Amino acid sequence: MEQTPVFCTIVPPHVLDKVARNEDRALAEPARRTLERDAAERTRRRLTTVIGALPVTGAEPSDRPRRTISDAAHRTDLPGRAVRGEGDTAVADATVNRAYDGLGATFELYLTAYGRHSIDDSGLPLDATVHYDRDYNNAFWNGEQMVFGDGDGEIFLDFTLPLDVIGHELTHGVTQYTANLDYFGQSGALNESMSDVFGSLIKQYALGQTADEADWLIGAGLLAPRVTGVALRSMKAPGTAYDDDVLGKDPQPGHMDSYVRTSRDNGGVHINSGIPNRAFHLLATALGGNAWERAGLVWYDVLTGGELSPRATFAEFAQATVAAAAGRFGEGEEHAAVVKAWSEVGIATVLGGTDVPRQSPAPEGARPPAHG
Repeated sequence: MEQTPVFCTIVPPHVLDKVARNEDRALAEPARRTLERDAAERTRRRLTTVIGALPVTGAEPSDRPRRTISDAAHRTDLPGRAVRGEGDTAVADATVNRAYDGLGATFELYLTAYGRHSIDDSGLPLDATVHYDRDYNNAFWNGEQMVFGDGDGEIFLDFTLPLDVIGHELTHGVTQYTANLDYFGQSGALNESMSDVFGSLIKQYALGQTADEADWLIGAGLLAPRVTGVALRSMKAPGTAYDDDVLGKDPQPGHMDSYVRTSRDNGGVHINSGIPNRAFHLLATALGGNAWERAGLVWYDVLTGGELSPRATFAEFAQATVAAAAGRFGEGEEHAAVVKAWSEVGIATVLGGTDVPRQSPAPEGARPPAHG
């Protein structure tokens, strides 16, 4: 499948738009500069896609990651100066160390739970740049590497603080190398949802949390103290993550009855992702235990099985998960729970369906040494 890498940010444009219109220039200016920088990086991503990115050399499948953390020193040239490589001891800069550990945690979840060797399953080196620009209120995957801003300190804090933000953005890379979901409308919302799902699973795995113990928040710890909110998104209760005089109210729906039709945000990719997010939460908590196991396996099978259309709708994705559950576990508890989860968000599925190829994850319970 031909890849069409996209420029994906953790903070949606509609949130930054809201902040950029604030009367307080101390809040508005960083948001405006972030939007301008995001637009420039989005253009760069399109040009790279047209011209063709340089091939990655020297990558071999391995049970160890290959990480490089670079420091942009508040400039925008990528990747910046390399400050920590694979196997190097921790440095004095906590942001560098959090980025290093977050890349390792992401690599470990994909390897241990799903037998995947890095983002592309072929040992792709994991590169990240920290301290990007000044007061930059975002983090992104640009099709080749991770980039983290420090935040403005007023609305957003350091973007390496939440582990699920790191996992979210790197999962855009996994989607790029697998289902390659178009970044618009429902397929774009599925693209975002896959990143939220596996970003949350990466955090849960690192913390050793069951589905019932997890907070199911994306970006907890990212909002500054002055913000009335707990995170960027809630998978458990979409629409409740924040309600703030500067950010506005979380617009995510959790049911198809409230589906948002908009031309903004690539057709609402960060908004309507709340619907499949909630479906996954309902499935994971219904099954109990570790969400990266049964529930995560079903989603991973669909993402990587090669049968999902890049323009998949919610209904098509839902039907694929029903087939994947039956293919992996039979028509038992897991299969019934998938059907019920989608029904509870307003998406009907039918029993059976097209077979989804099963992946071969690492043996259950196998945990290699932590890559910290």
